[in-house]
Amino acid sequence: MPSDAEPEDQTEDEQRLAEIAGALADGIDRALPGWVERSVRRILVAWQGPDATPDPAVLTEAHVAGIQAQATVGPRVRRLLEADIDDQRTNPLAVLRSAVSYPTAVLRAAGVPEVVRDSFAEAHDPDDVYDLSPASFADVDPSLHEPGLVWGAAKAHVHLQRRKRDGMR
Repeated sequence: MPSDAEPEDQTEDEQRLAEIAGALADGIDRALPGWVERSVRRILVAWQGPDATPDPAVLTEAHVAGIQAQATVGPRVRRLLEADIDDQRTNPLAVLRSAVSYPTAVLRAAGVPEVVRDSFAEAHDPDDVYDLSPASFADVDPSLHEPGLVWGAAKAHVHLQRRKRDGMR
């Protein structure tokens, strides 16, 4: 799926990967706002207790932050997934992890204290003070589990096919 190649220059596997990547990007774009809102609500409930009613103003801010995450992080994920696999220096889940800044900002503004995290999490992701970073696509939304797996497998397949074609192993 070379970025400067026309679709007819792509192999069938590369074309299929592009379709799969597009579906994953679409799913991530749809899921981002809800993930931000759910993340804020989850931490609020954990902090205030299950019987407390979250402040509607904070939930409104979470909604706005979700739309902002969608507008900023969604296109970054899409650009990555549209890039040729040999040009991808990161992965879509890593880009998604940058979205923790949106619910974090809402929670900080609401005065929610940081959560206690283990030393590994603190050392490897010091800015994720509410422990929101998704470990998998399913952590963002269960509907992303299968598309994320299929994309990973399709990318690996295309990568291996290219290496075989180029005489590398």
